[in-house]
Amino acid sequence: MDAQYWEQIMNDTSASIWHHLPSDLVSRIETCVDAACGRLSTKNPVSIFFRADDIAVPGKNFFQLIELFISYRIPLSLAVVPAWITKIRWQTIKQSANKAPKLWCWHQHGWRHMNHESKGKKQEFGPGRSIDRIRKDLLYGRKRLEMVLGNAFYPVFTPPWNRCDHNTLELLKKFKYRAVSRSQYSKPLPPNGLPDFSVNVDLHTCKETNPIEAWNHLFKELFQSLSSGFCGIMLHHQRMNEPAFIFLELLLRALIKEKYFRLVSLKDLSENRKT
Repeated sequence: MDAQYWEQIMNDTSASIWHHLPSDLVSRIETCVDAACGRLSTKNPVSIFFRADDIAVPGKNFFQLIELFISYRIPLSLAVVPAWITKIRWQTIKQSANKAPKLWCWHQHGWRHMNHESKGKKQEFGPGRSIDRIRKDLLYGRKRLEMVLGNAFYPVFTPPWNRCDHNTLELLKKFKYRAVSRSQYSKPLPPNGLPDFSVNVDLHTCKETNPIEAWNHLFKELFQSLSSGFCGIMLHHQRMNEPAFIFLELLLRALIKEKYFRLVSLKDLSENRKT
């Protein structure tokens, strides 16, 4: 299945929120950002990072996303599925990404992005697997990314579906990964020395079927994360249609105007964290 066909399927099933943009979208974004800034209890900069998942097969949506972040010079952390990436795909990706190579944090998104749980929520690195199998797949993925991406690879781990078990977290620390990135309030907690830079805003997998409710939920989520002092925004480029790209660009414009916001990558967060 090529990238264009896959993106078309995902666009046809885009969340209800992206079927129509509100007429007052610009003012709603500005109001949300202003209110969050006014709510901040500290004047320290708010760290904001964008994480794009399921990276490997370049297509129209992928290149549109890359060009958007290049145009605003905003960092983007890209979670690459090791089993999906090839040297040819990586060379194609680099042709666009090398226009601004310092913006990106290419990191590991599991191994095959395959669910191994027979019941419960989907996980690739979950309790349904042995620690030996988890270790092997973790290292398979890392070695493949090191081979294909070379020095562009940065050792942060984003588990598929934002979930992994205790054994996986302990192995990440053992193998000297710099951080893990999951959903906010994920359990189990990571071991000391392995920071979890969580996403707390999800743009493209919202579950509300009513567009009005979906927009209200998104702005509530965005306000809460920005006003908390730390904001991680999750993207899925395959699920994006044109309204989704319009919203994302309007959001980027609003964020870069605020002096209290610091737009960073997972690499920036890892290397500048307090130990």
